[in-house]
Amino acid sequence: MSLTPQWLDELRARITLSSVISRTTRLTKAGHEFKACCPFHNEKSPSFTVNDAKGFYHCFGCGAHGDAIRWMTDQRGLSFMDAVNELASEAGMEVPAPDPRAAKQAEQQAGLHEVLAAAQAFYRAQLETPAGAKANAYLATRGFDAHTMERFGFGYAPAGRQALKAALAQFDEPMLIEAGMRIAVEEKEPYDRFRDRLTMPIHDARGRVIGFAARILDADKKDAPKYLNSPDTPLFDKGRTLFNLHRAGPASRASGRIVVVEGQMDVVALAAAGFEDAVAPMGTALTERQLEMLWRLTENPVLCFDGDSAGQRAAMRAITRALPMLRPAHSLKIVRMPAGMDPDDLIKRDGPAALAALLDAPQDLLGTLWEHERDLLPLASPEDKAGLKARLMAHVETIADRDIQSLYRRDLLERFSAFAFPRREERTWQPSPPGQRGARGAPPPRRSDPVQLVRLRKSTGSRDALASAVVSGLLRFPAELARHGDALAHAELADPRFAVLIEALDRGERLETGHLATILAARGLAPPASDDYAALRFGFLAVDASAEQARADLDQAVGLLVERPALEKALAEATRQFERDLSDGAYAEQQRLLKRKLEFDSRLRQMASARAGAEMAAPAKPMAE
Repeated sequence: MSLTPQWLDELRARITLSSVISRTTRLTKAGHEFKACCPFHNEKSPSFTVNDAKGFYHCFGCGAHGDAIRWMTDQRGLSFMDAVNELASEAGMEVPAPDPRAAKQAEQQAGLHEVLAAAQAFYRAQLETPAGAKANAYLATRGFDAHTMERFGFGYAPAGRQALKAALAQFDEPMLIEAGMRIAVEEKEPYDRFRDRLTMPIHDARGRVIGFAARILDADKKDAPKYLNSPDTPLFDKGRTLFNLHRAGPASRASGRIVVVEGQMDVVALAAAGFEDAVAPMGTALTERQLEMLWRLTENPVLCFDGDSAGQRAAMRAITRALPMLRPAHSLKIVRMPAGMDPDDLIKRDGPAALAALLDAPQDLLGTLWEHERDLLPLASPEDKAGLKARLMAHVETIADRDIQSLYRRDLLERFSAFAFPRREERTWQPSPPGQRGARGAPPPRRSDPVQLVRLRKSTGSRDALASAVVSGLLRFPAELARHGDALAHAELADPRFAVLIEALDRGERLETGHLATILAARGLAPPASDDYAALRFGFLAVDASAEQARADLDQAVGLLVERPALEKALAEATRQFERDLSDGAYAEQQRLLKRKLEFDSRLRQMASARAGAEMAAPAKPMAE
């Protein structure tokens, strides 16, 4: 049996870290942590912290970091197994007997670490040779300072297919292949994996080289990938590795955040600009394991992907991967970069302060999910909007935590309802100054004055006329109130008569014309009078219209009444977007919505005037079936 990760985690869980450290270092309670002057370097003010809940210590002065086992080896000077045996004895745990296979595997991994360390030394040396001129020229275009290039260990892999093998002759071929440094081809001689590329080492959490990332230097070479990472090996698993984690982890404890960018060069650019807490996945979407690694550092990692469509797709893949894993207090934050820009572009154009401002005000996961799905497809019809709702609810169903799932469902449904059925603004009448006439100053006419009703319709627009007509139609066909009640309730229309009718529906009142008219009158809201119909001129109010046709026209009128606010809101937003960036896409969207609005207004005018000149309906009463 071997010391499995599960067994070691159990050992750490049974040990109180502060009790171990306090034997040799004086600790002072500070909130949920303990503080002390660091035992690893001389200091006068305490910068060394111990967190029992998270099981680690950290010094913000020298960067010392570790768990109980690391404390015993680094501060006490014990070997790993001696430290494990002493802690296991205190915890009352029995140390498993050594496993010969595990010992052999550990020995093998130690050999691979040596291979990769030697390869890094070789690549670093090659950067200083004439052959490394292209790599140095590329680095110069990125503007990285010498300190940044030294920290990230840039190197150069020569173009020769056997250059690395010759330089690492002390290691046999199978070991070079297993370390991912050479490629074996059937019936052909193996060759170096990285050739004529800028190299950068990939480290594990302990800072040991476990692989390489390499960038092509010949821009005209189209038959090879721009970036190339080491393959999965006994040391390197791209789904369980985050680039720069060994440096960003300690930095994140000082900043209180961890920033996730798309690529390794983005990490370097951020570090050069002073953002030390950035990591990147290894050329793939974030995995469940990587998310768990991030959540160990902070409860809300910040995704800062590129502002192009690929970057936004990567952000959504991370969000959908995270949804089933959400738990209380653990989520993601998302920074939306300007269109077409990556973090390095923004820093070069506007300076580090611009990126810092975005990182300080990220959007939450729920808001990003809502905006992505809302903007994903056109929402021109009720079916389109129903599709939006279905997509949102499909995301919600993937959330495993029932409390979080319930809260997401409620919030997203509220946002959907506000979008699909927006609240209408209240209108109030104001008298015009003496001697002036105008739309806003026109006093509300008496309902019995058809001439004034026509003037009112012209001055306030057709929506008020439409609302009044729909009220009349619902009184004429009271059974239709049950069919349209839900849509009208969510629309929250400004005309108070709709609210009264919906309340009556919810109370189970009789859906009869006279009864509903009495309910309106009791609230001081008289239904439209007979003279109103002549002014309104909607087909479903005409005496000679069949019941079937009138109901169909009423359905259309209710749809228009509910649809218009959402259309106006979308057009206003598209106009604002076009004014902000003046892009062809924003202009096209504005014109598309403007065309829809013009078509809408045309339909409304046609409906309102279709019966012009014809005999209008008599006082509201049920139409004979």
